[in-house]
Amino acid sequence: MAGVVDRRATVKKGVVASEIEEALDEAELEIYRQIPPQVSYVNHESFEAPSNEEIYFGSKAEHIDVPAWTHFPEVPEDIPTARSSKATLDRQEEASLFLRYNYARYRLSKLQKAQDRRTSIARARQMVVWYRRALEAQASLVRANMALVLAMAKRTRIPNVEFSELISEGNMALLRSVEKFDVARGFKFSTYACRAILKSFNRLATKTGRYRQHFPTEFDPDLERSDYDVMRHEIQREESVDALRDILARNKAQLSDVERTIVIERFAIASGGKGMTLAEVGKLVGLTNERVRQIQNLALLKIRAALDEDYLAA
Repeated sequence: MAGVVDRRATVKKGVVASEIEEALDEAELEIYRQIPPQVSYVNHESFEAPSNEEIYFGSKAEHIDVPAWTHFPEVPEDIPTARSSKATLDRQEEASLFLRYNYARYRLSKLQKAQDRRTSIARARQMVVWYRRALEAQASLVRANMALVLAMAKRTRIPNVEFSELISEGNMALLRSVEKFDVARGFKFSTYACRAILKSFNRLATKTGRYRQHFPTEFDPDLERSDYDVMRHEIQREESVDALRDILARNKAQLSDVERTIVIERFAIASGGKGMTLAEVGKLVGLTNERVRQIQNLALLKIRAALDEDYLAA
């Protein structure tokens, strides 16, 4: 069962937060500020025992030799990976590390509850100690299982995803697995973590595939063409249409009713849609196709003269 505790106000009953900042040294204050507002932990039935602190963190606590892993994603795979002589943790060492990690978070959560009720400088120092212990245990667990990420990444091939990005996604999944793993269930952590890492790779593949559907090629500014000329042409066209509408509305070109009707319907000036054919306009005004064409050309010459006089000259 996971427990969650909230850290709320910066000023509580008792000591003011600024007094804590003055009392703690720089290193302690840096750690105290890193304590998240919510601290979760995986509970264990043994946590209530008063001797746990001595068992896990006392002078006689078992020393666990954590395997070192120094592989970097940028190093080619054909170069041997540096490791310690010890490959993995045994089941007892793994269980002990997870109990230390969750016991430290358990103690930190209890201190937070008390700190929310009444602020204390001494309690703040204890919170720093337990948070540091939690971070150290977490780091040991992650370091001991980094090989899982590399093993899963080598088995996975996702198009358009770099190996380093795959490693990064796997590392995040490993961190989440360490936070949520319950050692009391009796499973090995590697079984739990490998499934979580592979699921994170599947999510990355889905996200990458969806991104490629929308953006099939990478953005290259050097290959992009400026749309200035296109926008300028569009603006000029709209201005010309507005000028033409103004000429027709005020009849500045001195068009006859037939000429205005032919121009408006042929070029859809009023509707803005698709203009009529010569035959359609001919039926509308009762003239032949050829006569409609002649009147249209004459009207356009008049309109061009009006444009030259009123707009281009200005």
